Amino acid sequence: MDRAPGLSVRLKLTLSYAGFLLLAGAVLLAAGYFSLSRGVHPGVIFIVQSHADLLRYFAPIAAIVMAFLLVFGLLGGWLLAGRMLAPLTRLTDATRLAANGSLSHRIELEGRQDEFRELADSFDTMLARLEAHVAEQQRFAANASHELRTPLAITQTLLDVARNGPSGDCDTGELVDRLHDVNTRAIDLTEALLLLSRADQRSFTREHVDLSLVAEETAETLLPLAEKRGLTIETSGDTTPTTGSHALLLQMTTNLVLNAIVHNRPEEGTVWVTTSAHPKSAVLTVENTGEKLTPQ
Repeated sequence: MDRAPGLSVRLKLTLSYAGFLLLAGAVLLAAGYFSLSRGVHPGVIFIVQSHADLLRYFAPIAAIVMAFLLVFGLLGGWLLAGRMLAPLTRLTDATRLAANGSLSHRIELEGRQDEFRELADSFDTMLARLEAHVAEQQRFAANASHELRTPLAITQTLLDVARNGPSGDCDTGELVDRLHDVNTRAIDLTEALLLLSRADQRSFTREHVDLSLVAEETAETLLPLAEKRGLTIETSGDTTPTTGSHALLLQMTTNLVLNAIVHNRPEEGTVWVTTSAHPKSAVLTVENTGEKLTPQ
């Protein structure tokens, strides 16, 4: 919003302090002059010959006092206003940083509780929530863009096989069923990623999952891609119960098996997917006949 330039709050407070001090000094001087003009002063009795003489002696002293009060009020008011408004300056700087996209900055105003510190604490809380919200959106976008490439690649492979294969060998019903399964898994994955992005808000719910079934489902899904590369996928293992998100565990397994397919022999390679249950853990192992990868 465009606004016309005006006086700063510090200058306004300075002028207010100085004006109030001058007013108080003027009232005191007027009271002193009135009492002296009547010849009465606490503890002292004056004999005033004339008001002109009193005014001639009193006026210079009053002028000096008022000048001193003016200078003292301006300097003291400026320093006092600056000290009082220092927290507001930090608030303004933090607001500008937030407006430029820096949400990690915090005011962290020290001292005992007052109006400025209450405002600073509220602003810090708001920044923390905004930062968490932005991080949640970025995390979801990054995960979605990465994880959704797998079902899209599978869909593309199925369509390529159907288009390039002989028309007689193409089972349209089976192709539609597979595409439907891949699309359903992509939808489930998107919903699971949404839950994962809000995991810090404790909205993530766990469910019982059998890793052996997840491995078999992954092998069935990636079988067209493996066959296209001349590879085979073998699954083995007993029932392997665990808890977590079925969609995310399925996507994790799919990513591992997909990497095992991509980083494998060009032809006649094999991918082994095994599961095993232990007293305190469930293990999923993915191996292939490709070159050995470094731990990194």
